[in-house]
Amino acid sequence: MTSRLLVAATVLLLAGCEIPGLGPDPRMLQREADAKATGSACRYGLRSIEDCYVLNAKLSKSSIFEGWKSMDGYMRENSIEGIPATMTPTAPAEEIIEDAPTEKSAGKSAAH
Repeated sequence: MTSRLLVAATVLLLAGCEIPGLGPDPRMLQREADAKATGSACRYGLRSIEDCYVLNAKLSKSSIFEGWKSMDGYMRENSIEGIPATMTPTAPAEEIIEDAPTEKSAGKSAAH
């Protein structure tokens, strides 16, 4: 009888506490939040959901969609117009450095 009571008390005590390592991974929660924010930003930037998926291939599509859908509802309820997103192609840093004139080539072009 006392062993059953002891087991029941132990189970009740453990039921109320959080055991480390059994909850969701904080990094996973952060990735989901980032994907939702990205989806919201895509919707506000007037990007289609498909473009958002392509531009953010490493993020969870379901979380991107959730953020996009949430922002869409918010924008419709509050009559908010999005701002068109503009992307300008940028060259990688190595190309910029290689194409930049050096002192020797700058001096030669100025002398001629």
